[in-house]
Amino acid sequence: MDLKRLLRPQSLALVGGAWCDTVAQQCRGLGYAGRLYRVHPTRADSAVERYHRALAALPEVPDCVVLGIQRELTVPALAEARALSAGGAVCFASGFAEAQTDKGRALNRALLEAAGEMPFLGPNCFGFVNFLDRVAVWPDQVGGDPVERGVALLCQSGAISVTLMAQQRELPLAYLVSLGNQARVQQHHLIDALLEDPRVTAIGLYVEALGDLAGFVAATERARAKGIPIAVIKSGRSAAAAQATLSHTASLSGADRLYDALFERLGIARCRSLAELVETLKALHVFGPLKGRRVLFTGCSGGDMAMTADLAEGLALEFPPLPAATQAALAALLGERVPLANPFDFQTYIWYERAKLDRLFAILAGAGYDAVGFLIDHPDPAYCDVSSYESALKAFLEAMLAAKVPAAAVASLPETLPKRLRRLTLARGAVPLQGLPEALKAVADAAATGAAWAAPAPVAILPAAAAAPAHAASEGEAKDLLDRIGIATPPRWIGPPEGAAAAAAALGFPVAAKACGPALLHKTEAGGVALGLADPEAVAAAAARLGRLAPAVLVERMVEDAVAELLLGVVADPQFGPTLLLGAGGTEAELWRDAVPLLLPLEAAQVEAALRRLRIWPLLDGWRGRPPGDVAAVVAAVLALARWLEANPTAVAELEINPLMVRPRGRGAVAADALLRRAGSV
Repeated sequence: MDLKRLLRPQSLALVGGAWCDTVAQQCRGLGYAGRLYRVHPTRADSAVERYHRALAALPEVPDCVVLGIQRELTVPALAEARALSAGGAVCFASGFAEAQTDKGRALNRALLEAAGEMPFLGPNCFGFVNFLDRVAVWPDQVGGDPVERGVALLCQSGAISVTLMAQQRELPLAYLVSLGNQARVQQHHLIDALLEDPRVTAIGLYVEALGDLAGFVAATERARAKGIPIAVIKSGRSAAAAQATLSHTASLSGADRLYDALFERLGIARCRSLAELVETLKALHVFGPLKGRRVLFTGCSGGDMAMTADLAEGLALEFPPLPAATQAALAALLGERVPLANPFDFQTYIWYERAKLDRLFAILAGAGYDAVGFLIDHPDPAYCDVSSYESALKAFLEAMLAAKVPAAAVASLPETLPKRLRRLTLARGAVPLQGLPEALKAVADAAATGAAWAAPAPVAILPAAAAAPAHAASEGEAKDLLDRIGIATPPRWIGPPEGAAAAAAALGFPVAAKACGPALLHKTEAGGVALGLADPEAVAAAAARLGRLAPAVLVERMVEDAVAELLLGVVADPQFGPTLLLGAGGTEAELWRDAVPLLLPLEAAQVEAALRRLRIWPLLDGWRGRPPGDVAAVVAAVLALARWLEANPTAVAELEINPLMVRPRGRGAVAADALLRRAGSV
């Protein structure tokens, strides 16, 4: 979809009254140099404006048609713009599909039919501002200055758009686009269009829903290929998260966790607040994805350094000790009174000595870190002499710029880094970060993006199984499927209760006996499981009881040497298609919620990395002298299931192996229990 004429118009046609008055005012205030035409059926010309009665009366075909009129008039006006071959349109009016009424939905369909293939923003949107080309298709006040290069922001919320435009954190805005209903132009179309503008340095998103997930994935992968990083706030939950499900896997999954997995795989920074989004985008604008996670934070306050260390916990940042050569140089400069650590409090002995500050920061710039942050909280110049603070900041910036080290000037509080110093920092090629928690998160996000870009992993959005009907299968049928997939199951027998004792003797004791039938999905809760049966008499008694719950009894040899129990499950998500969940298993799986969602396709390294993220990992790694688990067998089982799913994406609505018994290294992993709801032929 070609959006160049829409987003970078040489001519604008404003159709309507009051809302278009504001657009015209904001365009002129921003310095729009293109041709601006007013269209209104009854307004008389004024000293400022000349009005045309219809779009067809304009002296040229406009690049962008702005429709500031009521919804019923928007549809024929859009058709008129299409008939002229306009470059695109912006529809401000609301009351379409978002109203969730029959009339609104009908108008939405009419709007799409009227537009044909012509792109348009909205309806129910706030338009856009292009600060690069000084275009303000915006029915409200525009705050911000034109820029030569900067960040593009795409927002589904008009109010959030207004808030982000009002930020006073020196984020250079190139584009701000309000998406509205996304009836025609969606996030991925805009990402593709912005990638064609070399002046865009990064892209930020405020997302409530991703309609075309495959299109979004493809666009963001193209962004990575072009070196344009992305940060996102994803609010809300999809319908899938509230869907009633029957297994632990489904209750532990949910679309929001899948979005986390998606963004991590694609190298997209997920932010929790507008402050985090702005600070992360500033970092990505200035130095882009970092080459590593090894950072140094410094300042002249032990308290600041302690808070830095505390707030960095849980973030994917590393604070390696200062190298030996760096320590020697610092000791020679600062003396023995200054402890040498990272975060590094260099104290105030040389604060007023510019030559020594220059030397200090030159030493730190040469220490080999992937990024360096300088905590400096600037006093209010209305009351204080701030010359020493500015001198220290300049020394830091000059040293880092000379060494080409990604650098950040960090204020603990947003207000303690004034505009003049923020602009100075940007001009020197470093990033001013406001708020210590947000600053650390921004640096961590830049590092995580760099790590994901260094080893790009594709994402496949496969078709999902139909939501209904889903047919429950017995445990025996589920395990037959696992056998075909290549996942080990225990030796077993299935038959009438009276044959269970003889079957158990043939299998070898101890055994487990279970009621076996498609209607019995959670056997433990129903009393349908008997474990540790050591002789024929115990099996016979258990089988007689279990036979009252289901028509058949399953008898299988127990796994006695497991070092850990895992959960491996499949959920057919309406948006993401079939996805995997890997986590701690057993009857308490929902309680501990120790699980990681996995998107397809998968490689062995990704599965092992997911295992290492689990709290149960120490058991697999040989906790306190215990034998380590057969991690290779777990990885093989996950990959076998993943490969089968790729070939059969719509076959199952739900599949759960719980527990997957992990035996000691070299002895394998066995699916001791399985739940299956079939959506197709398996």
